[in-house]
Amino acid sequence: MNTATTLKCISPIDGSVYAEREVLSISDAQQRIQAVRKAQTLWSTKPLRERIALVRAGVERLGQMNDEIVPELARMMGRPIRYGGEFGGVSERANYMADIATEALAPMVVEASEAFERRILREPHGLVLVIAPWNYPYMTAINTVAPALIAGNAVVLKHSTQTLLVGERMVQAFLEAGLPADLFINIFCDHDTMEQLIAQRQFDFINFTGSVGGGQAIERAAAGTFTGLGLELGGKDPGYVMEDANLDAAVDTLIDGAMFNSGQCCCGIERIYVHASLYDAFVEKAVQLVSTYKLGNPLNEATTLGPMANKRFATEVRAQIQEAIADGATALIDPALFPEDDGGAYLAPQILTNVDHRMRVMRDESFGPVVGIMKVENDAEAIELMNDCEFGLTASLWTADAERAAAIGAQLQTGTVFMNRADYLDPALCWTGCKNTGRGGALSVIGFHNLTRPKSYHFKRII
Repeated sequence: MNTATTLKCISPIDGSVYAEREVLSISDAQQRIQAVRKAQTLWSTKPLRERIALVRAGVERLGQMNDEIVPELARMMGRPIRYGGEFGGVSERANYMADIATEALAPMVVEASEAFERRILREPHGLVLVIAPWNYPYMTAINTVAPALIAGNAVVLKHSTQTLLVGERMVQAFLEAGLPADLFINIFCDHDTMEQLIAQRQFDFINFTGSVGGGQAIERAAAGTFTGLGLELGGKDPGYVMEDANLDAAVDTLIDGAMFNSGQCCCGIERIYVHASLYDAFVEKAVQLVSTYKLGNPLNEATTLGPMANKRFATEVRAQIQEAIADGATALIDPALFPEDDGGAYLAPQILTNVDHRMRVMRDESFGPVVGIMKVENDAEAIELMNDCEFGLTASLWTADAERAAAIGAQLQTGTVFMNRADYLDPALCWTGCKNTGRGGALSVIGFHNLTRPKSYHFKRII
């Protein structure tokens, strides 16, 4: 049983305790949730245009904090400050959902005649719990926070201990922008308390982004409560470079997708399949690109690759690399190029060839700055390899032929198919996955539908 009374964020920069917060007792958490439910009742009666305006204002206020947020994130999870944080994505996603809200939540009128009025309305679930991860703590949270509030829900936010201060920041911004008190709160809980709250059906919908094990724990806690769940879990996203691909664009995008944020991206590229005719050139250019990276302190403007968020994550990636090499893989990046690799959270990037699917690095989620590259002879071989995976979040196809990409995409077990791009979340499209990546869908019109429930009205007029 988890008996911790405090949560500690250990900075990957130097291993120091960067932030610490006391956890709530089960009774204190229950009291806070009661206040949130009361606030939600009034919030749901406010006109949609007012809810939209307040959410937009909250996002704008969050953006005004960006100069403080960016170095704070670097200290908590290691992303270099040169990349400017997450506000661009937060704003794009939240404002898109605000833009489509009126249409997405509009009544579906089946009949409006002299005899009958038949329609379907969308009602908020009530209280939405958002459990957000550390790798993109603001963007992943806003995917649910913004549309949930717009739709008339209240939101309880729980962030990873690795990004302990993010929830406080988000709630502060929305409160300062005028959101009613108690409608959107951040809580600090240990796992046992959270599982008890879920089992007690304290929440009407839960959105979790994190590990497969975490998703399974939430499903077990919610068993029998009929609480709606949205689960975005693991990924092992592939890229496939066909013989007619733009080679330079494919290298730049796929390698950036593999290495950005030290490889800690939900839809990052973790394995690449290249047609035999382009294989050697692709590998050569990829090695040249990765060799230019600068590993170091994320607070340094020159740093392009910071530490992983926690040394235990780096330990797992090192293990996958070492196992692959022992099984015959070839490591192409010279460790001497990255003297900052300290055996702890700072991990040098790596490209592996002579890999196959017997190796964990091509099968298990790595979530670090490593990618394996395999040669393929045709589409059929590439499709078989891309589907040979327990996860299904995105796949990146590189070709000049959109019809070919669509035909391949139809055979892939994945949530999103990209052509000539990767590692991007389009708020107009449903963000979803299959297999062990989870279930449900965020953003787009479908995101609003998942954060509301339908209610049918069947009125008969008696004349």
